[in-house]
Amino acid sequence: MILAGIVSLALRAAEPAPALAIPSASNILSTIRAGHPRLIANDADFTALRARVGEDPTARDWFARLKTEGDKLLSAPPSTYEIPDGVRLLSTSRRVLLRVQTLALLRHLTGDTNYTRRAGLELEAAAAFPDWNPRHFLDTAEMTHAFAIGYDWLFHDWTPATRERLRTAMVEKGFRPALEVYRKNSSWTRARHNWNQVCNGGMGLGALALAEVEPELAGEILSGALTSLQLPMREFAPDGAWAEGPGYWNYATTYNCAILAAVESTLGTDFGLGAMQGFADAGLFPIYLTGPLGRTFNYADGGDGTIRAPHLFWMAHRFGRPAYAAYQREVASPHPLDLVWWRPEFTSAVRDDLPLNKHFRAAEVVTFRNRWGDRNALFVGFKAGDNKANHSNLDLGSFVLDALGVRWVVDLGADDYNLPGYFGAKRWSYYRMRAESHNTLVLNPSTEPDQDPSAATRITAFEPNPRRAFAEADLTPAYVRHARGVTRRLTVADGNRVVIRDRVQAHSPAQLWWFLHTRAGVKLSDDSREAMLTQDGQRLHARVAEPPEATFALMAAQPLPSSPRPEKQHANEGVRKLAIQLANVRDVRLTVILTPLAAGQNPPALDSLDLRD
Repeated sequence: MILAGIVSLALRAAEPAPALAIPSASNILSTIRAGHPRLIANDADFTALRARVGEDPTARDWFARLKTEGDKLLSAPPSTYEIPDGVRLLSTSRRVLLRVQTLALLRHLTGDTNYTRRAGLELEAAAAFPDWNPRHFLDTAEMTHAFAIGYDWLFHDWTPATRERLRTAMVEKGFRPALEVYRKNSSWTRARHNWNQVCNGGMGLGALALAEVEPELAGEILSGALTSLQLPMREFAPDGAWAEGPGYWNYATTYNCAILAAVESTLGTDFGLGAMQGFADAGLFPIYLTGPLGRTFNYADGGDGTIRAPHLFWMAHRFGRPAYAAYQREVASPHPLDLVWWRPEFTSAVRDDLPLNKHFRAAEVVTFRNRWGDRNALFVGFKAGDNKANHSNLDLGSFVLDALGVRWVVDLGADDYNLPGYFGAKRWSYYRMRAESHNTLVLNPSTEPDQDPSAATRITAFEPNPRRAFAEADLTPAYVRHARGVTRRLTVADGNRVVIRDRVQAHSPAQLWWFLHTRAGVKLSDDSREAMLTQDGQRLHARVAEPPEATFALMAAQPLPSSPRPEKQHANEGVRKLAIQLANVRDVRLTVILTPLAAGQNPPALDSLDLRD
């Protein structure tokens, strides 16, 4: 899971009233399930899980692996209060949460109270922290989540004195700072991104755990949390995509699913939240945004690592979507919730009957592939989208490409969240945030942002036919200062060739740059109109098809001479960029063809290619 940063919580001018009526603080707990455990799983669920571990090979294997990790924890020291970057306690909160989930689950599956003892040491240590760092409230929310699970799942093992210490810590270090935010209806309660789901999810789980002993506080928090949660859940509409990128999709949906699962298991209803438009489809997003190498199309502030999402098992069962389970089964680590939400019927679930190509509307992201389940398949991710989205980079028009078991075209991902002004005034001065660091276009480079940070762009045409699939983006809003029209059409022809065609109509003679970032070796032809990329014994051929004056150049993945050069930023070692520069552009069509080459295959002759629109 990628690190969360301090983000702008800028609000839209007018917030519509919540679509779903959530019961008031005094009524929301009226259907509470008596006793413990009840968050996500109850005694009957744990009994059934013990039977699955004895009968199902997958459950048995995952249990053995989790037990190995849990046994290591028995002799490990408890977590300590650490804010290494001066901002975030988050790594500690997450460590406490994972340890408590693991140890509490093992206590239920083995009956061994040594796991309870060790979980107690972890929670007692965190209860003694001076605070849970409410200035970066994600830290507080995740720690509250840890305490909620520990209090609820191990309730019958705790002495009354231990329960009281856990309750006091949750109230004083979690509930009270949260209530300041809820009562002002400010900050993350009005956000439409991952902060909302994480903060409301963590606090909601805490409220459900302490419902009988703190009914007034718990009711107020839970009612506020489920009312606020509707804001980011609207962002899943219409088809489950997430504007913050796949990494933050995972963070947001982890908590979105956890709170819905806990509300259902504790109160018997989710008050209609799970039926909000797009949410049932959200599991498609990581499936389509993940290429054949297990690497994501990591637009925005994200890495390209594999998305591992245990809650996909919950979503598969909740929404009848076996493809979600098929994906997660292949990548599970496992996490404790993988085991809790796994069902043996998922063993036969498949993903490969899904269509190959997909356009996610609103997020305006497209992915193409020529087949499922083959590491050597061709995969392309391409985006338009909104530069105002939380965690956005200036990456409209960018793409990534996998083929022959290699990621040829890369997105560099986030820089250091602690760089000065990274989430503020200096954001667009850092190379990795700018268009020049992405596989897209730059017009008239300068120290100014090289795409309009307020631009929102759309995929205006999409054809999923595997024989000739394409998507076209109208990127004009991103370059409105320099051009009256900018479009990019990306075509996957015959499942094995990618054609990128840009049309630029400038207001006045302009300097145009085209960029492709890669970790491959690159050799240019004598006329520089072709390039051969080599990596891991494989080859990718690049060719400029038009205009005739366009040629490739090889550059370092560094700012252009006219761009900002902050004192500190990532050096981008091992990355180079294939570039095209055109001067005095008024109205130009620039076409580049990328062809993966099998062993012994020669690049196709230009006149043999069908380059029609």
